[in-house]
Amino acid sequence: MVHLIEASIQTFMKQSALCKKIAEVPGIGPITATAIVASIGDATQFRNGRHLAAWLGLVPRQYSSGGKSRPQGISRRGDTYLRTSLIHGARAVLRYVKSKTDA
Repeated sequence: MVHLIEASIQTFMKQSALCKKIAEVPGIGPITATAIVASIGDATQFRNGRHLAAWLGLVPRQYSSGGKSRPQGISRRGDTYLRTSLIHGARAVLRYVKSKTDA
């Protein structure tokens, strides 16, 4: 059963150009890349990366008017599975970046 699920994820990865682009980011593998595509789909609905991160619950939401920026708390309202996968990927990258000697 597990092999069938892994095979279907790999098949989808090979067919989706968007998944391939996302998987090029360090710390993001096939499972996280397909989860991003499944959850977000077309990312053009967000004005920038910060809006996407706020939607996921990774950064505080911002409400501003009259030139005053008022950051709110981190909501944690987004997709819990996707947020957790991204955080684990970032931790994996940070763990191995200490041993690198290049710039």
